[in-house]
Amino acid sequence: MLALDGDDLRDLPLSMRKTHLERLLHGRPDGIFVNPFEIEAIGPELFRAACSTGLKGLVSKHSDRPYRGGRSPHWIKVKNRSHHAFDRVAENFR
Repeated sequence: MLALDGDDLRDLPLSMRKTHLERLLHGRPDGIFVNPFEIEAIGPELFRAACSTGLKGLVSKHSDRPYRGGRSPHWIKVKNRSHHAFDRVAENFR
């Protein structure tokens, strides 16, 4: 969540922005939810689950960092090499 009621929330840490989003979605319909933070070494298991459901990949973010547009050393993107979108990227390097 980057803004709320005209207030810019980008300088807040991700954990606070997610808290604001959860409050905003209180009483939401089934199927709409905010993913909790996953802490510990679950990355490989979570990535395998994402790939098996056909997702393009995962992005891991530090919960204590503010939002910054563009690439960031605080975000780690891991791509599913078996996803069809990866084929298009690989074709550009042949």
